[in-house]
Amino acid sequence: MPFPKMPPIAGVQMATARAGFYKHERDDLLVMTFPEGASCAGVFTRHGVGSAPVDWCKRHLEMTKGEGVRALVVNAGCANSFTGRPGADAVRRVCSAAGKRFDCRQRDVMVASTGVIGVLLDDAKIVHRLPDAEHRLTGDGWANAARAIMTTDTFPKGAHAVADIDGVAVKISGICKGSGMIAPDMATMLAFVVTDAAISPAALQNLVSLYTRNTFNAVTVDGDRSTNDTLLLFATGQSGAPKISRAGDRRLADFRDKLEHVLMDLAQQLVRDGEGASKFIKVTVTGAESHASARKIARTVCESPLVKTAFAGEDANWGRIVMAVGRADEPVDRDSMSVRFGDLWAAQDGLVSPTYSEAKMSAYMKQPELEVTVDVGMGRGSASIWTCDLTKRYVEINGDYRS
Repeated sequence: MPFPKMPPIAGVQMATARAGFYKHERDDLLVMTFPEGASCAGVFTRHGVGSAPVDWCKRHLEMTKGEGVRALVVNAGCANSFTGRPGADAVRRVCSAAGKRFDCRQRDVMVASTGVIGVLLDDAKIVHRLPDAEHRLTGDGWANAARAIMTTDTFPKGAHAVADIDGVAVKISGICKGSGMIAPDMATMLAFVVTDAAISPAALQNLVSLYTRNTFNAVTVDGDRSTNDTLLLFATGQSGAPKISRAGDRRLADFRDKLEHVLMDLAQQLVRDGEGASKFIKVTVTGAESHASARKIARTVCESPLVKTAFAGEDANWGRIVMAVGRADEPVDRDSMSVRFGDLWAAQDGLVSPTYSEAKMSAYMKQPELEVTVDVGMGRGSASIWTCDLTKRYVEINGDYRS
Protein backbone atom coordinates (compact mmCIF):
# COMPACT_ATOMS: atom_id res chain seq x y z
CA MET A 1 0.00 0.00 0.00
CA PRO A 2 1.28 3.52 -0.75
CA PHE A 3 2.32 5.53 2.28
CA PRO A 4 -0.09 8.46 2.78
CA LYS A 5 0.90 12.10 2.76
CA MET A 6 1.38 12.97 6.43
CA PRO A 7 2.24 16.58 7.27
CA PRO A 8 4.15 17.57 10.41
CA ILE A 9 2.27 17.68 13.71
CA ALA A 10 2.99 20.83 15.72
CA GLY A 11 5.17 19.99 18.70
CA VAL A 12 6.52 16.59 17.61
CA GLN A 13 9.89 15.90 16.02
CA MET A 14 11.35 12.58 14.98
CA ALA A 15 14.52 10.99 13.68
CA THR A 16 15.70 7.52 12.69
CA ALA A 17 19.11 5.90 12.86
CA ARG A 18 20.86 2.58 12.42
CA ALA A 19 21.61 1.04 15.82
CA GLY A 20 22.76 -2.23 14.28
CA PHE A 21 20.19 -4.76 15.46
CA TYR A 22 20.08 -6.11 11.91
CA LYS A 23 23.01 -7.42 9.90
CA HIS A 24 21.92 -5.62 6.76
CA GLU A 25 21.95 -1.87 6.21
CA ARG A 26 18.71 -0.34 7.52
CA ASP A 27 17.47 2.11 10.13
CA ASP A 28 16.19 0.24 13.18
CA LEU A 29 15.89 3.04 15.73
CA LEU A 30 13.20 5.72 16.04
CA VAL A 31 13.29 8.69 18.40
CA MET A 32 10.37 11.10 18.83
CA THR A 33 10.29 14.19 21.07
CA PHE A 34 7.33 16.13 22.46
CA PRO A 35 6.93 19.60 24.03
CA GLU A 36 6.37 20.43 27.66
CA GLY A 37 2.74 19.90 28.61
CA ALA A 38 2.14 17.02 26.21
CA SER A 39 -0.25 14.25 27.25
CA CYS A 40 0.18 10.52 26.72
CA ALA A 41 -2.04 7.46 27.02
CA GLY A 42 -1.47 3.84 26.17
CA VAL A 43 -2.93 0.40 25.70
CA PHE A 44 -0.70 -2.63 26.05
CA THR A 45 -0.62 -6.38 25.58
CA ARG A 46 -2.19 -8.54 28.27
CA HIS A 47 0.21 -11.32 27.33
CA GLY A 48 1.27 -13.37 30.36
CA VAL A 49 4.98 -12.97 29.58
CA GLY A 50 5.05 -9.33 28.52
CA SER A 51 8.30 -7.45 28.01
CA ALA A 52 10.59 -4.98 29.75
CA PRO A 53 9.52 -2.02 27.55
CA VAL A 54 5.83 -2.73 28.20
CA ASP A 55 6.48 -2.97 31.94
CA TRP A 56 8.31 0.37 31.87
CA CYS A 57 5.60 2.24 29.98
CA LYS A 58 2.75 0.86 32.07
CA ARG A 59 4.50 1.65 35.34
CA HIS A 60 5.51 5.18 34.44
CA LEU A 61 2.26 6.15 32.77
CA GLU A 62 0.54 5.11 35.97
CA MET A 63 3.08 7.10 37.99
CA THR A 64 2.85 10.31 35.93
CA LYS A 65 -0.85 9.96 35.04
CA GLY A 66 0.20 10.57 31.43
CA GLU A 67 1.53 14.06 32.06
CA GLY A 68 4.95 15.35 31.05
CA VAL A 69 6.00 12.70 28.52
CA ARG A 70 8.81 14.20 26.46
CA ALA A 71 10.32 11.42 24.35
CA LEU A 72 9.76 8.02 22.74
CA VAL A 73 12.54 5.58 21.83
CA VAL A 74 11.69 2.55 19.67
CA ASN A 75 13.96 -0.19 18.36
CA ALA A 76 13.34 -3.00 15.90
CA GLY A 77 15.28 -6.26 15.81
CA CYS A 78 15.17 -7.16 19.51
CA ALA A 79 11.98 -7.50 21.58
CA ASN A 80 13.78 -7.48 24.96
CA SER A 81 11.11 -9.87 26.21
CA PHE A 82 11.69 -12.75 28.63
CA THR A 83 15.00 -11.15 29.60
CA GLY A 84 14.42 -10.74 33.34
CA ARG A 85 16.13 -8.09 35.44
CA PRO A 86 18.91 -7.51 32.86
CA GLY A 87 16.25 -6.53 30.32
CA ALA A 88 14.63 -4.09 32.75
CA ASP A 89 18.05 -2.58 33.52
CA ALA A 90 18.70 -2.12 29.79
CA VAL A 91 15.45 -0.19 29.41
CA ARG A 92 16.30 1.99 32.39
CA ARG A 93 19.70 2.85 30.92
CA VAL A 94 18.13 3.78 27.58
CA CYS A 95 15.60 6.06 29.29
CA SER A 96 18.24 7.60 31.51
CA ALA A 97 20.43 8.43 28.52
CA ALA A 98 17.46 9.78 26.54
CA GLY A 99 16.38 11.88 29.53
CA LYS A 100 19.81 13.50 29.73
CA ARG A 101 19.92 14.01 25.99
CA PHE A 102 16.48 15.63 25.77
CA ASP A 103 16.54 17.43 29.14
CA CYS A 104 13.82 15.49 30.94
CA ARG A 105 13.43 12.86 33.63
CA GLN A 106 13.90 9.22 32.67
CA ARG A 107 10.30 8.53 33.65
CA ASP A 108 9.23 11.02 30.95
CA VAL A 109 10.65 8.72 28.25
CA MET A 110 8.47 6.00 26.72
CA VAL A 111 10.05 2.97 25.06
CA ALA A 112 9.00 0.14 22.76
CA SER A 113 10.80 -2.79 21.19
CA THR A 114 10.01 -5.38 18.55
CA GLY A 115 11.89 -8.37 17.20
CA VAL A 116 13.18 -11.69 18.48
CA ILE A 117 11.90 -12.79 21.91
CA GLY A 118 14.39 -13.98 24.52
CA VAL A 119 17.29 -11.81 23.35
CA LEU A 120 18.65 -9.21 25.78
CA LEU A 121 18.63 -5.66 24.44
CA ASP A 122 22.11 -4.27 23.83
CA ASP A 123 21.23 -0.80 25.11
CA ALA A 124 24.68 0.56 24.24
CA LYS A 125 23.73 0.38 20.55
CA ILE A 126 20.81 2.73 21.20
CA VAL A 127 22.63 5.09 23.56
CA HIS A 128 25.48 5.41 21.06
CA ARG A 129 23.09 6.61 18.35
CA LEU A 130 21.06 9.12 20.41
CA PRO A 131 23.37 12.10 19.64
CA ASP A 132 23.03 11.42 15.92
CA ALA A 133 19.28 11.13 16.23
CA GLU A 134 19.09 14.41 18.16
CA HIS A 135 20.87 16.28 15.37
CA ARG A 136 18.56 14.82 12.73
CA LEU A 137 15.23 15.61 14.42
CA THR A 138 12.59 16.87 12.01
CA GLY A 139 8.84 17.33 11.99
CA ASP A 140 8.51 15.83 8.52
CA GLY A 141 9.74 12.27 8.95
CA TRP A 142 6.69 10.02 9.18
CA ALA A 143 7.60 7.68 6.31
CA ASN A 144 11.12 7.06 7.61
CA ALA A 145 9.73 6.57 11.11
CA ALA A 146 7.30 3.92 9.87
CA ARG A 147 10.09 2.09 8.02
CA ALA A 148 12.47 2.11 10.98
CA ILE A 149 10.09 0.12 13.21
CA MET A 150 9.32 -2.60 10.63
CA THR A 151 10.35 -6.25 11.12
CA THR A 152 8.75 -8.70 8.67
CA ASP A 153 6.44 -5.97 7.34
CA THR A 154 6.47 -5.57 3.57
CA PHE A 155 5.39 -1.92 3.59
CA PRO A 156 5.41 1.01 6.05
CA LYS A 157 2.04 1.79 7.58
CA GLY A 158 0.62 5.25 8.25
CA ALA A 159 -2.69 7.08 8.52
CA HIS A 160 -3.69 10.74 8.84
CA ALA A 161 -6.85 12.76 9.43
CA VAL A 162 -7.88 16.33 10.22
CA ALA A 163 -10.61 16.96 12.78
CA ASP A 164 -12.50 20.00 14.00
CA ILE A 165 -12.50 20.99 17.67
CA ASP A 166 -14.59 24.08 18.41
CA GLY A 167 -13.83 25.56 14.99
CA VAL A 168 -10.09 24.80 15.07
CA ALA A 169 -8.53 22.25 12.73
CA VAL A 170 -6.45 19.63 14.55
CA LYS A 171 -4.29 16.93 12.99
CA ILE A 172 -4.07 13.24 13.86
CA SER A 173 -1.26 11.10 12.44
CA GLY A 174 -0.15 7.60 13.29
CA ILE A 175 2.19 4.81 12.25
CA CYS A 176 2.22 1.14 13.16
CA LYS A 177 4.11 -2.04 12.42
CA GLY A 178 3.06 -5.64 12.38
CA SER A 179 2.68 -8.51 9.95
CA GLY A 180 2.73 -11.73 11.95
CA MET A 181 2.06 -12.65 15.59
CA ILE A 182 -1.01 -10.44 15.25
CA ALA A 183 -4.03 -10.90 17.50
CA PRO A 184 -3.91 -7.85 19.79
CA ASP A 185 -5.62 -8.08 23.13
CA MET A 186 -5.79 -4.68 24.76
CA ALA A 187 0.53 -8.04 16.76
CA THR A 188 4.46 -8.05 17.38
CA MET A 189 2.34 -4.92 17.04
CA LEU A 190 3.48 -1.36 17.77
CA ALA A 191 1.46 1.77 17.04
CA PHE A 192 2.20 5.42 17.75
CA VAL A 193 -0.41 8.11 17.15
CA VAL A 194 0.08 11.85 17.66
CA THR A 195 -2.33 14.78 17.61
CA ASP A 196 -1.77 18.49 18.12
CA ALA A 197 -5.06 18.75 20.01
CA ALA A 198 -5.02 19.78 23.68
CA ILE A 199 -6.59 16.86 25.52
CA SER A 200 -6.05 15.87 29.14
CA PRO A 201 -4.29 12.55 29.81
CA ALA A 202 -7.41 11.08 31.46
CA ALA A 203 -9.59 11.92 28.47
CA LEU A 204 -6.90 10.66 26.11
CA GLN A 205 -6.76 7.35 27.98
CA ASN A 206 -10.52 6.94 27.81
CA LEU A 207 -10.46 7.56 24.07
CA VAL A 208 -7.63 5.17 23.25
CA SER A 209 -9.11 2.43 25.46
CA LEU A 210 -12.55 2.84 23.89
CA TYR A 211 -11.51 2.88 20.25
CA THR A 212 -8.97 0.08 20.52
CA ARG A 213 -11.83 -2.39 21.02
CA ASN A 214 -13.25 -2.23 17.51
CA THR A 215 -9.99 -1.43 15.69
CA PHE A 216 -6.77 -3.10 16.86
CA ASN A 217 -8.70 -5.64 18.92
CA ALA A 218 -10.85 -6.54 15.93
CA VAL A 219 -8.09 -7.80 13.64
CA THR A 220 -6.16 -11.05 13.61
CA VAL A 221 -3.54 -12.53 11.32
CA ASP A 222 -2.61 -15.76 13.04
CA GLY A 223 -4.17 -15.71 16.50
CA ASP A 224 -0.85 -15.23 18.31
CA ARG A 225 -0.61 -12.30 20.68
CA SER A 226 2.73 -10.55 20.97
CA THR A 227 4.61 -10.00 24.21
CA ASN A 228 5.26 -6.41 23.10
CA ASP A 229 1.95 -5.04 21.75
CA THR A 230 1.95 -1.32 22.45
CA LEU A 231 -0.32 1.51 21.33
CA LEU A 232 0.66 4.99 22.52
CA LEU A 233 -1.38 8.14 21.85
CA PHE A 234 0.25 11.54 22.34
CA ALA A 235 -1.35 15.01 22.37
CA THR A 236 1.01 17.97 22.00
CA GLY A 237 -1.58 20.71 22.64
CA GLN A 238 0.01 22.94 19.95
CA SER A 239 -2.99 23.41 17.62
CA GLY A 240 -4.55 26.38 19.40
CA ALA A 241 -7.76 24.47 20.06
CA PRO A 242 -9.22 24.72 23.59
CA LYS A 243 -8.08 22.11 26.08
CA ILE A 244 -10.58 19.30 26.56
CA SER A 245 -10.67 17.44 29.86
CA ARG A 246 -13.52 14.96 29.24
CA ALA A 247 -13.64 12.28 26.55
CA GLY A 248 -17.40 12.78 26.27
CA ASP A 249 -17.15 16.53 25.63
CA ARG A 250 -19.42 17.30 22.65
CA ARG A 251 -16.65 19.45 21.15
CA LEU A 252 -14.72 16.22 20.62
CA ALA A 253 -17.41 14.61 18.43
CA ASP A 254 -15.54 15.03 15.16
CA PHE A 255 -12.19 14.27 16.78
CA ARG A 256 -13.53 10.99 18.16
CA ASP A 257 -14.73 9.94 14.70
CA LYS A 258 -11.42 10.85 13.06
CA LEU A 259 -9.35 9.14 15.76
CA GLU A 260 -11.33 5.93 15.31
CA HIS A 261 -10.83 6.23 11.55
CA VAL A 262 -7.04 6.53 11.94
CA LEU A 263 -6.87 3.57 14.33
CA MET A 264 -9.05 1.44 12.04
CA ASP A 265 -6.98 2.35 8.99
CA LEU A 266 -3.78 1.31 10.78
CA ALA A 267 -5.31 -1.88 12.17
CA GLN A 268 -6.57 -3.00 8.77
CA GLN A 269 -3.17 -2.33 7.22
CA LEU A 270 -1.74 -4.90 9.66
CA VAL A 271 -4.08 -7.51 8.19
CA ARG A 272 -3.41 -6.48 4.59
CA ASP A 273 0.28 -7.07 5.29
CA GLY A 274 -0.25 -10.39 7.09
CA GLU A 275 2.76 -12.61 6.50
CA GLY A 276 2.27 -14.29 3.13
CA ALA A 277 -1.31 -13.02 2.85
CA SER A 278 -3.09 -12.87 -0.50
CA LYS A 279 -6.64 -12.16 0.75
CA PHE A 280 -8.14 -9.46 2.99
CA ILE A 281 -11.23 -10.87 4.69
CA LYS A 282 -14.02 -9.39 6.79
CA VAL A 283 -16.03 -11.86 8.86
CA THR A 284 -19.30 -10.61 10.36
CA VAL A 285 -21.41 -12.58 12.81
CA THR A 286 -25.03 -11.55 13.35
CA GLY A 287 -27.90 -13.00 15.35
CA ALA A 288 -25.72 -13.82 18.34
CA GLU A 289 -26.85 -13.83 21.95
CA SER A 290 -24.66 -10.79 22.67
CA HIS A 291 -21.97 -8.61 21.13
CA ALA A 292 -19.31 -10.48 23.11
CA SER A 293 -20.63 -13.80 21.84
CA ALA A 294 -20.58 -12.55 18.25
CA ARG A 295 -16.97 -11.35 18.66
CA LYS A 296 -15.86 -14.71 20.01
CA ILE A 297 -17.53 -16.60 17.16
CA ALA A 298 -16.12 -14.27 14.52
CA ARG A 299 -12.61 -14.50 15.97
CA THR A 300 -12.83 -18.31 16.09
CA VAL A 301 -13.74 -18.36 12.40
CA CYS A 302 -10.96 -15.91 11.53
CA GLU A 303 -8.30 -17.86 13.42
CA SER A 304 -9.19 -21.34 12.17
CA PRO A 305 -6.29 -22.71 10.09
CA LEU A 306 -8.76 -24.77 8.05
CA VAL A 307 -10.86 -21.72 7.22
CA LYS A 308 -7.81 -19.60 6.42
CA THR A 309 -6.24 -22.20 4.14
CA ALA A 310 -9.55 -22.60 2.32
CA PHE A 311 -9.47 -18.86 1.59
CA ALA A 312 -5.89 -19.23 0.37
CA GLY A 313 -7.02 -21.97 -1.99
CA GLU A 314 -9.98 -19.83 -3.14
CA ASP A 315 -12.32 -22.57 -1.94
CA ALA A 316 -15.74 -21.45 -0.63
CA ASN A 317 -15.79 -24.34 1.83
CA TRP A 318 -18.57 -23.05 4.04
CA GLY A 319 -18.57 -26.32 5.98
CA ARG A 320 -15.28 -25.25 7.57
CA ILE A 321 -16.88 -21.97 8.61
CA VAL A 322 -19.80 -23.80 10.23
CA MET A 323 -17.27 -26.05 11.98
CA ALA A 324 -15.46 -23.03 13.42
CA VAL A 325 -18.73 -21.41 14.51
CA GLY A 326 -19.68 -24.55 16.42
CA ARG A 327 -16.38 -24.87 18.27
CA ALA A 328 -16.53 -21.31 19.57
CA ASP A 329 -18.61 -22.74 22.42
CA GLU A 330 -21.20 -19.99 22.14
CA PRO A 331 -24.99 -20.41 21.81
CA VAL A 332 -26.09 -21.00 18.22
CA ASP A 333 -29.23 -22.35 16.56
CA ARG A 334 -28.05 -24.92 14.04
CA ASP A 335 -31.40 -25.06 12.24
CA SER A 336 -31.53 -21.29 11.75
CA MET A 337 -27.91 -20.70 10.81
CA SER A 338 -27.03 -19.08 7.50
CA VAL A 339 -23.72 -18.37 5.72
CA ARG A 340 -23.19 -15.79 2.99
CA PHE A 341 -20.12 -14.98 0.87
CA GLY A 342 -20.57 -11.40 -0.30
CA ASP A 343 -24.13 -11.42 -1.71
CA LEU A 344 -24.05 -15.15 -2.43
CA TRP A 345 -25.86 -17.52 -0.08
CA ALA A 346 -24.01 -20.71 0.78
CA ALA A 347 -26.36 -21.96 3.49
CA GLN A 348 -29.78 -20.91 4.79
CA ASP A 349 -31.84 -22.22 7.69
CA GLY A 350 -29.28 -24.88 8.54
CA LEU A 351 -29.13 -26.31 5.01
CA VAL A 352 -27.34 -25.75 1.72
CA SER A 353 -28.96 -22.73 0.09
CA PRO A 354 -31.33 -23.57 -2.79
CA THR A 355 -29.61 -20.78 -4.78
CA TYR A 356 -26.08 -22.11 -4.16
CA SER A 357 -23.89 -21.96 -7.27
CA GLU A 358 -20.39 -23.46 -7.18
CA ALA A 359 -19.41 -21.49 -10.29
CA LYS A 360 -20.47 -18.14 -8.80
CA MET A 361 -18.80 -18.97 -5.49
CA SER A 362 -15.55 -19.91 -7.20
CA ALA A 363 -15.57 -16.67 -9.17
CA TYR A 364 -16.20 -14.65 -5.99
CA MET A 365 -13.36 -16.35 -4.11
CA LYS A 366 -10.81 -15.15 -6.66
CA GLN A 367 -11.26 -11.56 -5.47
CA PRO A 368 -8.51 -10.11 -3.24
CA GLU A 369 -11.03 -8.75 -0.72
CA LEU A 370 -13.77 -11.01 0.64
CA GLU A 371 -16.69 -10.73 3.05
CA VAL A 372 -18.33 -13.58 4.94
CA THR A 373 -21.48 -13.14 7.02
CA VAL A 374 -22.79 -15.77 9.42
CA ASP A 375 -26.13 -15.49 11.18
CA VAL A 376 -26.37 -17.84 14.16
CA GLY A 377 -30.08 -17.31 14.87
CA MET A 378 -29.98 -16.58 18.60
CA GLY A 379 -30.47 -12.86 19.17
CA ARG A 380 -29.40 -9.39 18.09
CA GLY A 381 -25.66 -9.40 18.87
CA SER A 382 -23.26 -8.70 16.03
CA ALA A 383 -19.56 -8.10 15.49
CA SER A 384 -16.97 -7.93 12.72
CA ILE A 385 -13.37 -9.14 12.71
CA TRP A 386 -10.85 -8.61 9.91
CA THR A 387 -8.30 -11.26 8.94
CA CYS A 388 -6.29 -12.69 6.05
CA ASP A 389 -5.65 -16.09 4.53
CA LEU A 390 -2.92 -18.56 5.50
CA THR A 391 -0.51 -19.41 2.70
CA LYS A 392 2.66 -21.44 2.23
CA ARG A 393 4.57 -18.17 2.38
CA TYR A 394 3.53 -17.73 6.04
CA VAL A 395 5.28 -20.99 6.88
CA GLU A 396 8.38 -19.97 4.92
CA ILE A 397 8.64 -16.57 6.60
CA ASN A 398 8.27 -17.92 10.12
CA GLY A 399 10.33 -21.03 9.49
CA ASP A 400 13.25 -18.82 8.43
CA TYR A 401 12.68 -16.00 10.95
CA ARG A 402 15.95 -16.45 12.87
CA SER A 403 18.07 -18.13 10.20
